[in-house]
Order: sequence, then C-alpha cells, then structure tokens
Amino acid sequence: MYIGNRLEKSGKTPTSADVLPGKLRKEGFSIKVVSSNPNKFLRLLEMIFAIFRLKNWVDFIIIDTYSTSNFWYAVTCGKIAYFLRIPVIFLLHGGNLPTRFSQSSPAVLKIFRKAHRLVAPSEYLFKNFQDFNFQNLKMIPNSLELENYHFSSRFSEIPHILWLRAFDETYNPVMALEVFKIVQKKFPDVTMKMLGPDKDGSLRRIQAIVQKENLSIELPGKLSRESWLQLTRECNVFLNTSRIDNMPVSVLEAMALGLPVISTNVGGLPYLIENGENGLLVISGDAEKMAGQVIKIFQDENQYSTLVQNGRHTAEHYSWQKVKGFWLELLG
Repeated sequence: MYIGNRLEKSGKTPTSADVLPGKLRKEGFSIKVVSSNPNKFLRLLEMIFAIFRLKNWVDFIIIDTYSTSNFWYAVTCGKIAYFLRIPVIFLLHGGNLPTRFSQSSPAVLKIFRKAHRLVAPSEYLFKNFQDFNFQNLKMIPNSLELENYHFSSRFSEIPHILWLRAFDETYNPVMALEVFKIVQKKFPDVTMKMLGPDKDGSLRRIQAIVQKENLSIELPGKLSRESWLQLTRECNVFLNTSRIDNMPVSVLEAMALGLPVISTNVGGLPYLIENGENGLLVISGDAEKMAGQVIKIFQDENQYSTLVQNGRHTAEHYSWQKVKGFWLELLG
C-alpha cells in the first residue's frame, strides 16, 4: 500500500504518490494508493480505513512523510500499521523535514526508529537524518523517465526563462519577477514562462503585478506534462528560487531537457548542483546575483554549453532504469 497525497487530479503538483506507484506496477508489484480526497480530514480517514481494510493483503506500507501538517498523517498511519504488525517504509520529503524532526518528541521519533526503512531521496536528507541516530536509513533518489525529456542545447542571444513550481511563498515566485526585471534592463526582449498550480494565492498576486507592469511573462497555471514539455521548447534557461527545498524533480527535469539551471543554494540543492559545473547557485533572495548569472551565461556560450552538458549528465544518474534497482532490493 502507498499512503500519500495523490492530488494531481485536483490541480495540485504531482507528488511521489502520483508517480512512483505506476513505476513499481510496471515492475510487477500490486499497489493500492490512498488518498486522492482533496479534503484533508477525509483524506486522513481514508488512509486509516484503508490500512484496516487491507491489513491481510498488504506486505509493506510506504508512507510519504512531509514537514507540513501532513506530517501527522505519517505519524498516525505509522502507529496504526505497527499495531497491526505491518512493516512500514517512510519516504521522507521536504527540505524542512529535519527541523520538524528536531522539534518532535521522543515518542514521535520512536515511530520512525521502528520503521522497516526510512528512505531519503537526497544526500542532504540522508546526512541530516544521521544526526538522529536512525539505524534504518536508506538513500533512494528521485528518478526520471529520461525518454520523456527531449534533450537539446537552446543557446540564443536572448534569455527565455522557465520557472516551474507551485505558486507558494516557499518557492518565492516574487524573486523570479525581480530577476526578470533586472535581466530586462540588459535584454529588453527577454521573456519568461511561470508554470504551476496556485497553492497560497501567490499566482493571483503575480498575475496582478505582471498585468500592472505589462511584463512579457506567461502565467498559464498548472498544465499537463505534455503541454508544459511542449512549452519548454521555447525556453533556454531555468530558475529555481526556493527558500526551502530538498531535491526538486523540476530541477532534474530542466537538466534533462538541456536548460542551464540557476538556483538558490538552500536545502539539498548544493548536494545536487556543483556551482559552475552543472548549474549555478546563489544565496536565497539575492535577485541581483541570480539576474547577473543569467546575463553572464548569455554572454558566454562556452559556459552555457558546459552547464547544459554537465546538467544532462547529472540527470542521467537519476534515470528510473538506474534507480529502480534500489526499490526492487528494498521491496523484494
């Protein structure tokens, strides 16, 4: 059984619960996924009832674990699974999760210590959770099906920026606007596409600014994978402006496509991006520095090409064909 927030059909950003079960089914596993209910309370009830209903069918329960209020889904479902003597695998997400654990009681930490495995999808989380003396940690990175990402180098004289995340203060979309306006002074024909669902009202605020200042920015909201991949063909640089992050799949996707990545240096990103090699890192909130890096790579085609080629090489390490063996070993 896979317990997580399967909310892509409700207009939310796809999570592991939307993606990983399908990959595992192709490898021969039978998987029930819970829950897609958009109501948080009803979603938790569905998770709980599913554990009891399927207790004699399931061999493992994989539970997505986030640092937000959904953290308590994991704690509650984990306790019930232990009561029913079902092995639990907690799949850890979110750059702020180590802080959540440091603020948790010994009783809560005991739930995670009793797990069959704690799976960390990044070196950042893996190293941070070693500080809690967990003996059941295993690192299995996020993965991509590389055949879905058409790689090409897109260097041109004008930046055409892509920003791809949920519109949420955590991901600081306002910083992307600030970067755009600075770059526009050097490249008046610069464009930007900002893609993703609205999570906290940030999209509406960004739309108001773009309209008021008549900026050359497209805001189509959340799109299907096919639609946004089509739009990326018009882009040639990727910005990640997060305040908190782990190992965002969107950054791997940009690398796989051939977009040089310029990102803030928060959370797990320095573990994924080697500054100047497969991407560029700046301090969180430093729009001037990020804009300067955009300008710099469009004045230096050699550096642009280096970032593109090394980024694609990085993405190849996270292909499903390479990662699936870790899951097969864990669940076999």
